[in-house]
Amino acid sequence: MKKYDLEFENKRIGNIKKMGNAPDLDSSSRDWMKKSAPFDYVYNFDWLNTPIIQFPQDIVAMQELILKYEPDLIIETGVARGGSVLFSASMLALLDLRESIRDDSSFEKKRKVIGVDIDIREHTKEAINDEPLSKYVELIEGSSIEKSTIDEVHKSAMGYNNVMLFLDSNHTHDHVLAELTGYQDLIKSGGYIVVYDTSIEWDDSEYWEDTREWGPGNSPRSAIGEFIINHSDFKIDKSISDKLQITVAPEGFLKRD
Repeated sequence: MKKYDLEFENKRIGNIKKMGNAPDLDSSSRDWMKKSAPFDYVYNFDWLNTPIIQFPQDIVAMQELILKYEPDLIIETGVARGGSVLFSASMLALLDLRESIRDDSSFEKKRKVIGVDIDIREHTKEAINDEPLSKYVELIEGSSIEKSTIDEVHKSAMGYNNVMLFLDSNHTHDHVLAELTGYQDLIKSGGYIVVYDTSIEWDDSEYWEDTREWGPGNSPRSAIGEFIINHSDFKIDKSISDKLQITVAPEGFLKRD
């Protein structure tokens, strides 16, 4: 790395550490997210003309993480309206394109994303299938924690080496813990599991009380806490959420040693 690049990187690392140790900034970020929730802020953004239902900051973070790790397979639980799997598909297509340009070779589709959901609506299937990059997408309909679904995902994952796992379906403690346990064996050393909506653990607002079964103490973050007790080779990469500040996944980026 060139000197000026190293200096810039060290400055950035220092900035992130400072933000991670700034409780007032953290409190302000959480307060903003809580206040924006009643406006369904995350519903305002598209990827490839399809609702992605994510914070823009998290979209940028996932782009960085995918380009850094270069997975050949992404598994996502929770398809919603399809924007997230199309985002992953576009990133995997970009990796394939970069490789073909770098190697001065013909373009070859080598990667794919598996989207898992208990109920994939017809309008979602249509939105995905209308996009040319849907060729990168495989949809599996079924509960992500049922043995038959877990087995089907593992079968479809055979032959792929660098796998990333994104969990964004049912957000209860037991469900997320079952997902983490059921798919963790697919993640190699250096690989990531991203657990979305860990922010629920810190959200004590009344906005969700009548519409959701999850909440503080019964959340993706509480599931992570139990999971890493028995899987000590997974560590929370706090630097990512420290950098983002505005994220639905604080302490939700798990890296395997």
